Amino acid sequence: MTAAVPGAEMFFTGVHAIAVSAPFLATAVLVGGAVWGWKAFQRALRVREALAHRTCVELVPTSTFDPQASEVSRWAHHLGRVVDAAQAPSRGAAVRLRYSVDPDGMMRCFLEGSAQAGAVLSMPGFAEVEVRVTRRSQGIKPVRFSAPLQRKGGAQ
Repeated sequence: MTAAVPGAEMFFTGVHAIAVSAPFLATAVLVGGAVWGWKAFQRALRVREALAHRTCVELVPTSTFDPQASEVSRWAHHLGRVVDAAQAPSRGAAVRLRYSVDPDGMMRCFLEGSAQAGAVLSMPGFAEVEVRVTRRSQGIKPVRFSAPLQRKGGAQ
């Protein structure tokens, strides 16, 4: 008569269930990994596309520009909407506020963001700030009309 180990039967039943379902679990893990990899690849492509096509607007304040706290708060909310309008992952939809100084000492302020959010970027945020689009669209070419030909000898 041999003594039975308590819980041994339950342990061997569990090991048997895992051994039987191992191929299905392995398949589920591989499919899940493939789906995750595909989604990560698509996200990286959307980020790369958003970063490759960015637009820039220049913000030019008037000499009497003095914003109130409510205007600054409204403009911060406006910048938050730019990220939503970009329809890209947050890494590709980032907004950059960039300041630069010209050689003649003039300070310039630029607002950069995704091209998909270009309409929101070009909306004025303050009452006394002009928004200038600094980069022309590459797909639009200006139309040039030639001067009309003038005939010699007057009109007939």
